[in-house]
Amino acid sequence: MYIWEQPDWPHFIWDEVILKPKLDTVRLLQGRLLGRTEVVPEQAGLDVEMDALIQNAIRTSEIEGEHLDVGSVRSSVARHLGLERAGISGRTTPESESLVRLLLEATHQPDESLSCEQLCQWQSMLFPHGPGLLLKIRVGELRGEQPMQVVSGRLDRPKVHFEAPPRHGLDNEVNAFIEWFNHPPAGLDYLLRAGIAHLWLITLHPFDDGNGRVTRAVTDRALAQAERQSVRFYSLSAAIMARRHAYYDHLEQAQSGGLDITRWLAWFLDTLEEALQDALLRVARVLVKARFWQRHATTVLNERQIKVLNRLLDTAGEAFEQGINARKYQSLAKVSKATATRDLAELLDKGCLCKLPGGGRSTRYAIAIESMENE
Repeated sequence: MYIWEQPDWPHFIWDEVILKPKLDTVRLLQGRLLGRTEVVPEQAGLDVEMDALIQNAIRTSEIEGEHLDVGSVRSSVARHLGLERAGISGRTTPESESLVRLLLEATHQPDESLSCEQLCQWQSMLFPHGPGLLLKIRVGELRGEQPMQVVSGRLDRPKVHFEAPPRHGLDNEVNAFIEWFNHPPAGLDYLLRAGIAHLWLITLHPFDDGNGRVTRAVTDRALAQAERQSVRFYSLSAAIMARRHAYYDHLEQAQSGGLDITRWLAWFLDTLEEALQDALLRVARVLVKARFWQRHATTVLNERQIKVLNRLLDTAGEAFEQGINARKYQSLAKVSKATATRDLAELLDKGCLCKLPGGGRSTRYAIAIESMENE
């Protein structure tokens, strides 16, 4: 018996004693993240928002096995946030434009009531070219009469996790969800509401395709309402993608059990905690970057050096945890080995870089952060 076949569906129950410590942890992290973002410079705050939105767009698609062009997503995000500038503005695609607009609608207008028409519009935005000749899916309307199975994995080896409710009665099911979402029970914790909304809508699977991405957009709106904050500084989809197999396992377990969804809500809150922790790390990096360039505002640097320093300071700098050597600098800056060696020596002399211990045949360098922290 699936969860939607239970006699009392959809009257979920949960153990508040088990969930309270997790709720307290998430609220603490939410407050800490909000406090950190309030003290960052305005441009740095926009960079954090932009990074989170890029992460959200890319990861929510990857969960479904779709891979968007990162450059196109970045350009779409920059355009929609009004941040087009050198090195960011560029080619966009209909897919990236529509998805970014969907994600912004979901969170930048949190006080608007949800409706079936809006859900259908969001689903249609995922298919800017229409259903195509091969897909044969309904776009902008609820799914057809065929049984809907929720699957993951490769097309030639799909894993069936559960079956959604039949098409008959689906309209009433969706309307019941929307009524609950717009008018939640008094006293319901808004974080739990987000987790319940996610499970409830993904269970209904109201569309032929795009259900996961629409569900995560609705969840983001619920979180925006919970935080009374339309600007998103973290990506729940990125945290879900990092735990993708567990995500489908917990959805499957929730479908085959009773109406006690404590286990699902505990996993949801743990995933939300991971998203917030990751966001705190990203904000810390943005602050380091802002302080670095403030310190070196009058340092004379060439374009190559600025480009490499920004690469080391950005989140993409994760690729350089072991530092950078002349060979990597040469590759990034597209220069000769002699020029790379000379640029690195200048950056070291100007206090932008420091030598890492060890060395050997190839000296490695890192951003000179320690001296900044001691100022």
